[in-house]
Amino acid sequence: MGSRKAARNSAATPTRVQAPSCDVLAAPSLEVTVAGIVFPTPVLAGPGPVEFGRQVQAVYDLRAFGGIITKSVSLEARPGYPGPTIVETTAGWLNAVGLKNPGLAAFLARDLPFLRALGRPVVVSIVGHAVEEFAEMAAVLDDEAGVAALEVNVSCPNVADGLWFGTDPARTFALVAAVRRATRRPLFVKLGPNVTDIVSIARAAADAGADGLSLVNTLQGLAVDARTRRPRLAAGLGGLSGPAIKPVALRMVWEVAQHLRLPIIGMGGVQTAEDAVEFLLCGARAVAVASGLLANPRVAEEITRGLCQFLVEQGVARVTDLVGQLEFPGAVTGPVPAGGARAGRG
Repeated sequence: MGSRKAARNSAATPTRVQAPSCDVLAAPSLEVTVAGIVFPTPVLAGPGPVEFGRQVQAVYDLRAFGGIITKSVSLEARPGYPGPTIVETTAGWLNAVGLKNPGLAAFLARDLPFLRALGRPVVVSIVGHAVEEFAEMAAVLDDEAGVAALEVNVSCPNVADGLWFGTDPARTFALVAAVRRATRRPLFVKLGPNVTDIVSIARAAADAGADGLSLVNTLQGLAVDARTRRPRLAAGLGGLSGPAIKPVALRMVWEVAQHLRLPIIGMGGVQTAEDAVEFLLCGARAVAVASGLLANPRVAEEITRGLCQFLVEQGVARVTDLVGQLEFPGAVTGPVPAGGARAGRG
């Protein structure tokens, strides 16, 4: 019990780390605080190409990111799907990896020490078949140094049970409440676009004790090989990411920000500094980059420099001054579920 209390106390004290450099004079502040976690920049590494860090360290400069969100970890190892697991589409990528991961024990032994040494806040994403699995992992990770926060993945579209928790408010509430009881770490919930009312799902997560939201996961899709008359992915259906889903992601970030006060990490097609600014204007406090790395391994550095340049050109001293500043014409047009126009935890 003593070790858990110490771990919780250390997690509650923000640690500032050196931000990637801005190659401009009088550089504005890129530091953001999300759910009590201080990130040196709002440009985070999202799940996907970064794997668990060790596997890609020769390709990507992971310290160019303000923080790391891991691929989802399950209690037991998952082998994932056979290849091909990713194909390029007209405006993005379709993937069905199958939540391949080494399992929690191997992650703690091999991957977390590497991630901890990067000197960036690490958000560990967890996934499970049942509520009890999520809660068990959360309790274990609650005692681990170097874990800044947890992310509950309730929205993976390319495994059989991946969407079950995140498409119904009652199931979302029950899962997040169980994880909340198991940990005092900051808790994010990753929601997906494969729903008709994202606000009701987000509200359920907030009411259950979430500290923040990750929006959005990939959009379920299908790529077809016309000559073989078969799906191009071995698993058939997959999750669409990249520029194709950015308008959907922006709309959902904006819509949730209109109705809830939870901090949001925006994701879905972030490839440039202007993409990042668009998410911030819609209400996100940080952005995560995933498939953008497939097109440009140096995308984190370029977005960071671009943000600095944008802020200087606009005469903005802090990147946080952009958050929620979208000037939307007319009245809010998104659905307002029962419970009022604004709710949630500040």
